[in-house]
Amino acid sequence: MNHREVTAEELAGWISDAAHRAEELVADLTDDQLIGPLLPTVNPLLWELGHIAWFQELFVLRRACGRDPILPYADALYDSGSVPHDTRWYLALPSRENTLSYLRTVAERVAQEVTAGDATDVVRHFARYTVHHHDTHTEAFTYTRQLLGHPAPHMAGLTDTGASFDASGEEFGGDVKFAGGRFLLGAQRSDPFVYDNEKWAHPVDVGSFAMAATAVTQREFAQFVEDGGYRTPGLWSDGGAWLAASGATHPMYWRPGPDGGWQRRHFDGWVDLEPDLPVSHISWWAADAFCRWAGRRLPTETEWEFAATAGRQDKSTYPWGSRLPEPAEAATDWRSRGPVPVSACGQGDSPDGCRQMIGNVWEWTASDFQAYPNFERDAYGDNSEQFFGQRKVLRGGGWPTRGRYARSTLRNYFTPDRADVLAGFRTCAVH
Repeated sequence: MNHREVTAEELAGWISDAAHRAEELVADLTDDQLIGPLLPTVNPLLWELGHIAWFQELFVLRRACGRDPILPYADALYDSGSVPHDTRWYLALPSRENTLSYLRTVAERVAQEVTAGDATDVVRHFARYTVHHHDTHTEAFTYTRQLLGHPAPHMAGLTDTGASFDASGEEFGGDVKFAGGRFLLGAQRSDPFVYDNEKWAHPVDVGSFAMAATAVTQREFAQFVEDGGYRTPGLWSDGGAWLAASGATHPMYWRPGPDGGWQRRHFDGWVDLEPDLPVSHISWWAADAFCRWAGRRLPTETEWEFAATAGRQDKSTYPWGSRLPEPAEAATDWRSRGPVPVSACGQGDSPDGCRQMIGNVWEWTASDFQAYPNFERDAYGDNSEQFFGQRKVLRGGGWPTRGRYARSTLRNYFTPDRADVLAGFRTCAVH
């Protein structure tokens, strides 16, 4: 069995856990910090908390179960499709206490619905859909805290203890070679849960390729920076205009160290650059420029998925099977409190030997975010279609990504200028 069905009781636990994680990620912030500055890439966290509760109530309680609204005014506040981004800072939002009460109430009622004896598969499908909607937004909470320089949050059982992610003592790296072949890209109807942009599996021909066994490290990226990578517009292809406009001379969370070298900001603290960690918070333009400088290239998303699944038709959820990630296999779920060395998590290697294809950092690919040939829109129509042709595809997930959300066919997508998301990359050889 390559995919594991989620029981009603497990799903109810996920619903409670997702709401609790959202609370934990903002618990230490002041009321002013829950609003924060108006920026194009983030939302006011107080609005975002209400939005995820509203989304869950709308799709499960109101539409799938036919219940009346809990808050009669919620549509006017929290509908991201009709409330413009910049107006979200100026809405008369419920208080912190009332917003969290709404979040908890919705989660409690949805958990009750999915475990009811007469619960339909429709109710459970949309309940899971909204759990993963929570998961995407709580990962965005992490990005927001990093962007605004807030300290790392306290989360019981995670930030106070943490799991061990020791790197293997062996030398690990180089390229993994793939012969290629006929391959089914995308999700299959037998998969328990997928998004519309993964629909549906379709045959593609994959040529032979060689992909790096690990993501690009901070050490490697520092060499690119020190060799004038940000001062050489010819390396930046179509990103040259962005480079000139931004004035960037290094990654956004880096600064020169007092004794030479570089430092990286992790939430509110500066640390000396850790050479064996994957480079992260890198725009697609910068990843592409590095590849051109190194004589390499980004993998296509087809190559990435082929490598993660060994090109098999009966693809498993993760490179190691259907079991949720454990620390020995992947850095996910905030367990590591930050990125881990690229040689860690060896038990999660793909069948051919690529490491950390799930977790640690999202990985940019060369591919534009486009519809698959047999695309079917989800009930939530704003999820994908409006972004086709405007963004680049990322794969794999990062260290704050929930393991239940990540999978081998999952497609993430951002504009190529975004460097605030937890994005790194791995490279392929140029034929």
